[in-house]
Amino acid sequence: MSFRDKPRSDDDAGVPRLRFELLSHEGREAVHQATLEVLSEVGIKVAGEEAHEVLSKAGCTVDTATSMVRFPPSVVEDAVASAPGKILLASRDGQRDYLMGGRVVGYTNFGEGTKVVDPESGELRDSTLEDLAQSARLCDAMDMTNTYERALTPGGAPEHAHDIYVLDTCMRNTTKHIHMGANSGAHVELLVEMASAVAGGRDQLRERPLFSLNTCPTSPLQLHTASTESIMYGARHEVPVNVLSMAMAGASGPISLSGSLVTHNAEVLSGIVLSQATRPGAPVIYGSSTTTFDMTYATAPVGAPELAMISTAVAEMSDFYYLPCWVAGG
Repeated sequence: MSFRDKPRSDDDAGVPRLRFELLSHEGREAVHQATLEVLSEVGIKVAGEEAHEVLSKAGCTVDTATSMVRFPPSVVEDAVASAPGKILLASRDGQRDYLMGGRVVGYTNFGEGTKVVDPESGELRDSTLEDLAQSARLCDAMDMTNTYERALTPGGAPEHAHDIYVLDTCMRNTTKHIHMGANSGAHVELLVEMASAVAGGRDQLRERPLFSLNTCPTSPLQLHTASTESIMYGARHEVPVNVLSMAMAGASGPISLSGSLVTHNAEVLSGIVLSQATRPGAPVIYGSSTTTFDMTYATAPVGAPELAMISTAVAEMSDFYYLPCWVAGG
């Protein structure tokens, strides 16, 4: 089955939404075809022998000397076709589940802050686990926030177990679905064990995933070890994985927005291929925090007009593939 023939839910057609299209149907096809060319002729640098083995069995060409993997177009399109169009992001109490996908739009908070403005002193300081707990409680009380992304990357936790402390803190302070990253595949196993204890067992967690994994390719065109392990281990446990490209046009991506969109698409689709090669039908999210590069301040502006343009195009490409979509805003 082609991804173009994926069955779509009947309720998608009647959902009202603001309509702003950046890409025509021909434009989406052009981005897709350019992406297939990049994936098949240039490839993605993929870390890890296990990922190489999984991708090789799926039909990809792996150069073990350089870690470059080339993805045949049929392998890419088959993976997109097997990935589900909608996934459940379950809440801990069952009262605020969020079904992600289609044309229904939901919201989460922005994440990964390293510093906070102290609510008492007004001073800018490094964030702590207690700040993370307070942010989780705040978002838990916000009706318009459907899920909770860890808002902070706090200090105060041992570096080797940082993600373990993060999930523990988030679980204790929000009932909403939690988005976060993992340090390694071994840590995904520990996070799954923790969440299973809350859910009532491994089978219950598979049916109602209480957390999902965010993982970012390294632009341009690389999947690092923590990313490949998160994708594979998440797929095996049916934990949703958000493959979230963060290319910067003019720095880690082509300076043109169309060029960076192709780079972005190649990175995300390579992660989706790895997910589906590990376990067909595994829940996976087409993610983006791709933006431009501010050459004056050497920063990645997440409030720039270019980010809105790229996010619009990303949403249109995810609709083209019928994949759940996550885009950044500012």
